[in-house]
Amino acid sequence: MTTTHDLVLAGGRVLDPESGLDAVRDVGVTGGVVSGVGERLAGRRRTDVSGLAVAPGFIDMHSHAQTVMSMRLQACDGVTTALELEAGALSVERAHREAERAGRPINYGFSASWAAARMAVLGGLKTEHARGDVPSRISDTAWTGAGTADATRRVVDRLEKELAAGALGIGVLLGYAPGAEHREYLDVARLAARYRVPTFTHARHKNQAEPGTALQGVQEIVAVGLDSGAHMHLCHLNSTSLRQLDLVTELIGRAREHGGGITTEAYPYGTSMTALGAAFLDPDNLARLGLLPTDIVYTPTGERPADAARLRTLREQDPGAMALIRYLDESRAADRELLARATLFDDTAVASDALPLYGPDGRVLTGTQWPPPEGATTHPRSAGTFARTLRVFARERAELSLLEAVRRCTLLPARILASVSPQFARKGRVRTGADADLTVFDPGTVTDNSTYDAPGRASTGIRHVLVNGTFVVRDQAVETAAMPGRPVRAGTL
Repeated sequence: MTTTHDLVLAGGRVLDPESGLDAVRDVGVTGGVVSGVGERLAGRRRTDVSGLAVAPGFIDMHSHAQTVMSMRLQACDGVTTALELEAGALSVERAHREAERAGRPINYGFSASWAAARMAVLGGLKTEHARGDVPSRISDTAWTGAGTADATRRVVDRLEKELAAGALGIGVLLGYAPGAEHREYLDVARLAARYRVPTFTHARHKNQAEPGTALQGVQEIVAVGLDSGAHMHLCHLNSTSLRQLDLVTELIGRAREHGGGITTEAYPYGTSMTALGAAFLDPDNLARLGLLPTDIVYTPTGERPADAARLRTLREQDPGAMALIRYLDESRAADRELLARATLFDDTAVASDALPLYGPDGRVLTGTQWPPPEGATTHPRSAGTFARTLRVFARERAELSLLEAVRRCTLLPARILASVSPQFARKGRVRTGADADLTVFDPGTVTDNSTYDAPGRASTGIRHVLVNGTFVVRDQAVETAAMPGRPVRAGTL
């Protein structure tokens, strides 16, 4: 008996990183799942995708871009699931409820936010404002220093409640709270181990000069992982390790050989973006990072602080403002090669560290209009990380096969999160029964278009994107009425 599928993507180059399939096939979609992969499938609707690659939808483990407008920009980059795992949310239940009420074009999920829990316990942050207020409070010393034993207990208790509510792990912005005690981090990791979820850590240090080097920051993560038995995920290997990358990757490799459950991710950009008030951007610390004040851009105005005094003034006046930080100079061959080594390190997932779109006043754009308004800004990684990875490393440099590049965007993040939720067993694959989160792209033309001067330009060459079987991008155009995104929770089907 012939099966008739609701939709058939016909004649594409199907890339399934789990089975290794790389061949021309049809893909059937019915009821939000892949209902068949084969030749000459019958369908009520057919979309000709000959000459294009059909891959699992990209899973972004590190996305702060949780607004509708920003998620549409990510969908144009092939992303079908965007997870806020480094900073996380408090409360996760409220974050899910808000997203479900408003609708989302792609799938979403959250970790429990250690930073927000500390802000609540030590700084009086109201839970209902926890996500939006984190950047503005990033330099508040009330939460960035050591806490009492009682405060630590209350922070851990808050995090445990979030895990019980479906958080996908614990996001730990350790680098933003340099005074937090090592013992607290260990307690948090032991909690994660009990719940069998990862910690997603922004390492404490990234300096070149001791004490407090990038290597020492990652050594802490490794030590805590070995002590607690928790899965430790190191966020943005590139901007965490910087010029100590080779030492850091050697350490991670040896830790893995000794059974350490350590995973990592990277994005292919040398310039980072974060809140200007971050502790590591203190003018007195810049020399140890190998930076000058002019390596920082205050994004609301585009100003490069002329000196330490001006940088200090901006940090005091507007600590929550976004700033670009040029850690690596992408115009220099040596820095490009260093960045490439981070991206290509063994089993490193692609993750964008995407930020939302901001208006000219520096506030997050929460509307649903498309395309984004003139003057909207963000980091180019928010729009182009995945297309840039395919362009640079699979096509131009040919250091990754197309199938391996797709694996790092899809199956690898799904496997990193496999112990958290059985939902991930159905993502990152193109096989019967998998979620119909699919990205269809042209391997010969896919490219990022977003730059530091024009950061909100959508990628091109991503022809179609389906989320739970629904087109959110069709013929490179955003389907503005489509809101098929669903929550991804721990421990649920």
